[in-house]
Amino acid sequence: MTVTAVEPDRQRERDGHTPPSLRHRLAEKGIDRTLLLLLPALAFIVVLFLYPFFYGLQLSFQPATGGAFANYAEFFSDPYLRNTVWTTLGLGLPAALFNVLASVPIAYLMRTMMRGRRTLTTILVVPITLGTVLTSQGLIIYAGPKGWLNQILLGSGLIDEPLVLIHNWIGVFLSLVITGFPFAYLLTLSYISGIDPSLDKAAATLGAGPWQRFSSITMPLLVPGLMITFILSFVLAFSVFPSAQLVGDPSGSTRVISIAAYEAAFQQFDYPMGSTMAMIMAMIMLVVIGLVMVWRTAFYRGSTGGKG
Repeated sequence: MTVTAVEPDRQRERDGHTPPSLRHRLAEKGIDRTLLLLLPALAFIVVLFLYPFFYGLQLSFQPATGGAFANYAEFFSDPYLRNTVWTTLGLGLPAALFNVLASVPIAYLMRTMMRGRRTLTTILVVPITLGTVLTSQGLIIYAGPKGWLNQILLGSGLIDEPLVLIHNWIGVFLSLVITGFPFAYLLTLSYISGIDPSLDKAAATLGAGPWQRFSSITMPLLVPGLMITFILSFVLAFSVFPSAQLVGDPSGSTRVISIAAYEAAFQQFDYPMGSTMAMIMAMIMLVVIGLVMVWRTAFYRGSTGGKG
C-alpha cells in the first residue's frame, strides 16, 4: 500500500515537476499510515500510566504544610517511615533472587524432558491463578500454629512447640515465592528454550560434560534473560501489599512502604504524603532496574538466547 501510494510522487519527482510530498518523505523513512494503529495503545498508556504518575508526582510536591519538598524531608527524617524502604528491599530482593535462581535448574530439566512436561508445567504455574489473597489464606491453613504442617510435626514428636511460619518475615517471603516463582519459571523456560540445542550437542561431541556445557554455554547465554526476569520479579515483589497484611506483621517486621503509603492516603487522608511514598517506591525501583540493566550491558552484548 505504501509503495503504490507514493509511486505518483516519485514519478513527478523524477520528471522534475514537483518536490517530494510529505507522504513520500515519511515513507522513505519507514513511516506510513499503518502507524496510526499504535494510537489506541499510546492512549491506553497515557491514560492508565503516564497521567496517574505525573499527577501523583505533582501531588507529592503539594504538602499540607511546609515547602514543596516537605513530605520528602519528613519521610527520610522519620526512622519509622524511612525503615519501610529497607524492610521492603529486605523482602523484595531475596524473594526475586530466590525465584530466579530456583527457576533455572527446573527450567533446564524441563527443556529436555519429553514425557509429562506439560503436566508438570501446569502444576508449577497453578499458583498464578490463585492470587495473593488465596495464597495467604492457604499459608494460614497449612503453616499456621494449628495448621497441617505443625500438627504433623507435633504429632510425630519432631517439635515440641508449633513453628512460627506466618505473621512474620517468613510468611511474607513464602507468599512471594509461591506467587512469584511461576512467573519467573515461565520467563526462564522461554529464554532457555530459545538457546540453540546444537550448541550443546557440539560441545558434547568435543568431550564437554553436562556441567561444562551448562556453565560454559547455557548459563552465559541465559544470564541476560535472567537479569530481565529478575527485574520483573523484583518489581512484583517490591510492590507487596496483601501478603504483608495477611501473613506478615504490618505494624512491625513487615511494615513495607506500600502499607505506609496506604495508611497515609486512606487512613490519615494525607494524599500528598501517600503520593510521596509512591514516588519514592518508583524511584527505588528505577534505580534497581537501572543498575541491573547497566550490569547486563557490561556482562553481555550479543543476542539473548543463542540464536544470533
